[in-house]
Amino acid sequence: MTLPEPHQAPVIYGHQKEEAAFVEAWRAGRLHHAWLISGPAGIGKATLAYRLARIVLKGDVLSSATGRRISAGTHGDLLVIARQHDPKKGRLRGEITVSDVQPVHHLLHHTATEGGWRVVIVDGAEFLNRFAANALLKLLEEPPQQTLFLLTTAAPGALLPTLRSRCRAMALSPLTEEEMHQLLPDLPEEALKNAQGSPGRALFLAQDHHGRIESLVRQVLDGRELDEDLWHSLHQIARETAGFALFCDRLSNGFVQKAKDEASQGHVARAAFFAEKTASLETLRRQTESFSLDKEQAMRQALALASV
Repeated sequence: MTLPEPHQAPVIYGHQKEEAAFVEAWRAGRLHHAWLISGPAGIGKATLAYRLARIVLKGDVLSSATGRRISAGTHGDLLVIARQHDPKKGRLRGEITVSDVQPVHHLLHHTATEGGWRVVIVDGAEFLNRFAANALLKLLEEPPQQTLFLLTTAAPGALLPTLRSRCRAMALSPLTEEEMHQLLPDLPEEALKNAQGSPGRALFLAQDHHGRIESLVRQVLDGRELDEDLWHSLHQIARETAGFALFCDRLSNGFVQKAKDEASQGHVARAAFFAEKTASLETLRRQTESFSLDKEQAMRQALALASV
């Protein structure tokens, strides 16, 4: 099972309260010009950004001419900035560069194609490099009338403080159990249960990555060396949006369980040892996600931590 791409999603599940606050400001004529949509990976930040863009551009009816242009990526007043595909490496580039941001300047300094608002979506703002972030900041400081910026991020702490301060915060929560079942009715119950309210993570789990991550974590916690297949799995998992977070969750759970087992046997020092590993892993995870560090390298560090 797959989900529609964010720009083609006919409906959005969850985040009704946040959408309602945006619409209220829009209708009252006091819409802030920049919004920072944050939340865990895979919960629909980009989908919501497109939903809000459709409202402002009057393309919320997908079958309308405007709605079809947004779905096709051909609306002249909607610009999307995101990491680009690197053909040499066969994956997304590690950062958004200043050249990726330059089209925003062109959009904002020309008359709106359809005579209304202009909307810029920056999907994955944590990947803006320093030069790109500064270029975007200048545009945010003095935007033309009827301009809306929608930035999405899973790591708001990785953004320049000055960039964050120019935006109105919109922090999203994971989807409820009911919303997950409505969105993904055909997925196995185990995948939905372990997804923690993230549709992206649920789909990732349903592709049998859960079993591979469990094998990876269990082999390390048992003190065994990883075989070639599991090293390959680590590489694949690190490339997936939900992979790193899920890996950290399972390894952390393993540390916690070992701490409990040691404590129940009266081994206080060993229990404290695993509790310290849990804290170290959380620090590694927070730094990796906050500063958009290399996730495969972080996973290797976590495995080294587990094997000590």
